[in-house]
Amino acid sequence: MIPLLHDFSGRRVLVFGGGRVGARRARTFAREADVVVVSPAFEGGPYGDASLVRAAPRPVDADAWVERVAPALVVAATDDPDLNDAVARAARERGCLVNRADRSGDREAGDVAVPATVRDDPVVVAVSSGGRSPAVSRVLRRRIEREVEGAGELARLTGDLRERLREEQPPERRRAAVRAVAESDRVWKTLGSGTGKAEQIVDEIVSAQLGESP
Repeated sequence: MIPLLHDFSGRRVLVFGGGRVGARRARTFAREADVVVVSPAFEGGPYGDASLVRAAPRPVDADAWVERVAPALVVAATDDPDLNDAVARAARERGCLVNRADRSGDREAGDVAVPATVRDDPVVVAVSSGGRSPAVSRVLRRRIEREVEGAGELARLTGDLRERLREEQPPERRRAAVRAVAESDRVWKTLGSGTGKAEQIVDEIVSAQLGESP
C-alpha cells in the first residue's frame, strides 16, 4: 500500500460499530469530518464529536445506511463479518473509501488502512506495519513522538520564513536558508519555550546564510 494524506474537512464518515475500535476510528476522523457512528450499543467511548445513532443494522440494511448518510469513507468495525461484508460492498458500489477494521493485510482496491499517527499540528507522521504487527507500529509511534515534539512550531516558523523570503530571494537561496533553519539544533532546543528565542535564532541563521548584517 502507498501512504496518502486525505483532507476530510466538510466530509462525512460513517462508522458501523460502537466498540473500542469503532470509537477509536470515530475519534480519529472527528478531528476533521462529520462522523456518524451506528451501533446498538456504545461501549468503546469516548467518540470525540461524532454523532451516535443507536440502531442494529442488518446486512440488508447496509445499502440504505450508506445512501442516507452519503459518506466519503465508511468504516466497518462490527463483530459481525456478514454485516461488515455488506457494509464494505455497499460503500464500494457508491464509490466510497472503505476501512475494514476486522481485516489486516488482505485488502481490496479502494480500501484504506488507518495508521498509527503522531501529531504536532500541522505536522503529521504516520506509521504502518501493513497490518502485520500493530505492536511494532505502537512502539515506533512512541519513539517518534519524542522526535516530533516541537516540529509543528518549526513548520510554522519555516513556513512564515518561506513566505517572507519569496519576494526577496531567488529559489535556491531561499531553500538554503529555510533548510539551514530546519536543521539547526539551536532552533530545535528553543522550540516550545514561549520566549521568542526561536524567532531570534531564526533571524540570526538567515542573516548568516544570506551574508547579511544581523
